[in-house]
Amino acid sequence: MTLNDVRDRATTTPEEAADLLGMGMRQTYAALKDGSLPSIRLSRRYLVPVPALLRLLGEDS
Repeated sequence: MTLNDVRDRATTTPEEAADLLGMGMRQTYAALKDGSLPSIRLSRRYLVPVPALLRLLGEDS
């Protein structure tokens, strides 16, 4: 997965975000829970807003 694969989407899954960030899933879910990785929580599901992910990676345009 590359940044170009998610640029035109509103959100991405934690698994896709972990792949883009080079993090493991345990680290990713810890970051989602403590707020260091911005997310939207819908019931039990986490979604990562793509604009916030791009800002974290210094790729916002």
